[in-house]
Order: sequence, then C-alpha cells, then structure tokens
Amino acid sequence: MQQLNYKTLADQNYQGYLLKDAPERVLQFGEGNFLRAFVDHFIDMMNEKAGFNTKVVLTQPIAPGLAPLINQQQGLYTLLLRGSENGRAVDDRRVISCVSRCLNPYEDYAALLGAAHNPDLRFIVSNTTEAGIVYDPAPRFEDTPPASFPAKLTRFLYERYTAFAGAADKGLVILSCELIDNNGKELAACVDKHIAAWGLPAEFAAWVKASCIFCSTLVDRIVPGRIRDAAAVAKLEEELGYHDQLLDVGEVFGFWVIEGPQSLAEELPFAKAGLPVIFVDDVTPYKKRKVRILNGAHTSMVLGAWLAGQNIVRGCMQDETIRGFMNKAIYEEIIPTLPLPKAELDEFAAAVADRFNNPFVDHELLSISLNSTSKWRARVQPSLEEYIAKNGRLPRCLTMSLAALIAFYGCYIEGREPNALCCRRPAGDPYKVLDDGWVLDFYWQHREDAPEALAEAVLKNEEMWGRDLTALPGFAGAVKADLAAILKEGAYAAMKGCL
Repeated sequence: MQQLNYKTLADQNYQGYLLKDAPERVLQFGEGNFLRAFVDHFIDMMNEKAGFNTKVVLTQPIAPGLAPLINQQQGLYTLLLRGSENGRAVDDRRVISCVSRCLNPYEDYAALLGAAHNPDLRFIVSNTTEAGIVYDPAPRFEDTPPASFPAKLTRFLYERYTAFAGAADKGLVILSCELIDNNGKELAACVDKHIAAWGLPAEFAAWVKASCIFCSTLVDRIVPGRIRDAAAVAKLEEELGYHDQLLDVGEVFGFWVIEGPQSLAEELPFAKAGLPVIFVDDVTPYKKRKVRILNGAHTSMVLGAWLAGQNIVRGCMQDETIRGFMNKAIYEEIIPTLPLPKAELDEFAAAVADRFNNPFVDHELLSISLNSTSKWRARVQPSLEEYIAKNGRLPRCLTMSLAALIAFYGCYIEGREPNALCCRRPAGDPYKVLDDGWVLDFYWQHREDAPEALAEAVLKNEEMWGRDLTALPGFAGAVKADLAAILKEGAYAAMKGCL
C-alpha cells in the first residue's frame, strides 16, 4: 500500500482541502499527537475557511521524535475526530496539510536557528509536557541545543533579535499549551532568568518584554492519539487507500482559551473559520470551569460507579441513576459556585455529557481513579466548600463522593503491593488502588479500622485535604452515614438515594 504523501493523494484524485505552499508563519515546539490533533487542526481549518495561508514548522523538543516520519510524509497526516455531538455520533476524517516539515535540533541545530531568520514567522506554539516549563540553570547559551525548552526558546529569540537588529515588528507571539497554571507567564519568567544568567544585553531583554507576547492558554480536547486495534487500523487504511504512519485520533470536542490582547483575534482568524477559540483578559475562570465541571464530574462519580459495577464512562452515561447523580452534582452543586454566566456553564456541561458518552472511546473508570486523593482535593473539594459557604448546607452528591472514595480506598483491601493496594469490589472482581505511597500507607495502616473510625481518620488528615474536614459543620456525620449506606446497601443504592 502506498505511503501518504501529496503524490498518493493526487493519484487518488483526493477531493479534500490541501495547502501545498504557504509562508512558514508558525514554529511549533512539539510534534506529538495532541498538538497535531488540536492546534494544527485549527490552523488547517483557518487555512481553508479564513484564508490564513500558513504553514507550521514543527520541532522536536527532545531527541527522539517523529521528524523522520513527518518529513517522509511531507508533513501530511490523517486526523480522525470522533465522539458524540448533541447526542449524535460523529466520525470525521481530514488530511491535515498545514505542516511543512519537522526539525530535529539535536541533529541539525542550525536549521532551528535558521527559522529565526524567517521574516514571515510570527507565532510560536508549545506543548512540551508539564515538566517542560521549568527553569533549569544548567543549560548554557553556547549549547547546541540547550537542553530545556525555555533555554531553547531564549536562544531562539536572541537569534531573531540579532537577525533583525531588534526590529520591534519582528517580535513573536508565544502560545503555551502546557498543562500548568499560567503557562505563558511561567515561560516568560524562565526566559527572563536565562537572559539574566547568560548575561545577554539589556536591550534584548527590553525587546522581549516590549515586542513579544507570552500568552497563557487553556486547551481542551481529549486525544487518544492512535487506534490500538490492528485489524481496525488495517480496515481504515483499506478505506483510505494509503498507509499513514502518523494517523492521529482526537475527540470531536475542542476548546481553546487564549489570554492576550484582543488584537490577536484579527491576526488569528479563528472566529472567521468558526472555530471554538476565544481571546480573554484572564483564563482563570475557564480553567476553573474545566477543572470543576469536567474533571470534577469524573472524580465525584467514577469511584462510586466502579463499586456499583460499572467499568467505563460511557456505561455510566447509559445508566439513569449514575447519570442522574452526575447531573445533579454538576447542575445543582458545582455550577452555582462558578463565576461565569450560567448559560455558558450549562452549555459546557451539556458538552461534557456528550464527551462522556463518546461511542468511540472506552474510558476505563480504573484509569480515571489513579491518584484520586489529590484529584478530589483539587477538583471537588473547592466546589464542596464554596457550596457550603454559599448555601449553609451540604451538597448531597459531592458529600457522597468522598464517602465513595473512602470505600474504594479503604473498605475492600485484601493485600498490599509496593505501589498499590490490592482490593476486591463487592461484585467479586479484584482491582488495584494506585496513589502516592504515603496515601497507600495511610489506608494500609488503617485497614483494620471500623468504617466510622476510618472515615474520621480520613477527614482529619490535613496532609490529604489541606485542613481538618471535620471542622465543616455536619460533614463528618454525613460522610460516615453515606459510607455506612454504601457498605450496607451497595454503592448503586447509595447514589440513588442522593437523587
């Protein structure tokens, strides 16, 4: 079977949109599945729908990467966007043609620095993992390349500054997509530290501050990345008529919030292309919305649902009781605590239900259960505390969610492995609890406690929650009662009792 490239598509008389030649206006640090299914998809759509006329140069942030495959396929790859939209299954296919090439700075550093001399370059996009935006004092200016991403970026910006003699109109817009808070601000701070540590000119530091824009952004799209079933891949390639080594898979839902000046909306015509991208002064409310609704719904639902016999998220959405539990938690207990307009929150919540009901993804509850202690603290506890402060009473479903967590972790223990608790759920099948070692140690040490004593110990554990949760009026008694109901009646009946 032929390899995907422009000739293959021409031989097939491919009727989709393709952009063969355009200025390279975007440099992207990261060539993995996420950016190719998210940012590059959006740029490809802007090229088609809004005349953006832009090619993207990819660069590997680490030595091993996809550069050889990307260049073999002339930057082309197939993107499948799959999911549920307004209750309807969606399975879209598109050949992405906005990528021009991929650089490997560990083999050809000069090529990366050469990109800084391109007068058309305007944007830098990055997704170098959560660990990518960290200041490391070890890299040096003369390294080829410097090891860390912030150091590479600093060196690249200096190359551009010198190439264009500090011209103000040659500054760049940097869009950070790493999954950390204030990603753009944190990256800018790292660049400032490298400038100082390397003794670079004050004029360069001033140019970076005045002519470059570091945008914090929030990205939202689940990207499984690949199809694991070899037979399904073979069937798909037979339908496509070519072999694609870079096939990418993402959910149909996508949303990008960019913190920056509104002038960027003119430079980046996402709206003209009908894309779900907004420019805001502060990304924080949208970050809170995602964490509290999307992630909070997962965390508050899945442990009870697992104990009730469910295995995947889609199965939960098809059960009236568990879906009702989740909806009550979202619409009655979480949304009222959030600062955005209710209509926006309701729309986002409806999209969450669609995403959870994705017919193409078997999202396992046990995979979501990983590190549930820190997840509950970050995703659920703030909603619970704000609900109590606002209403003077306990949120029924969020309270039950902590009882379910205690039951999942501590009430069905049968053994211990170095990095897991070995448990068995009421239906009889075994499962493993995976979390930080100190969390597992705590539950193992309390494995002989009566349920009420276990709940008391968990609630008082300030290392887990940052405070003593028994100080919340009525909370300890409610959690203990919910835990007793789970153990006596089963998690399903206990969740139903919240409705």
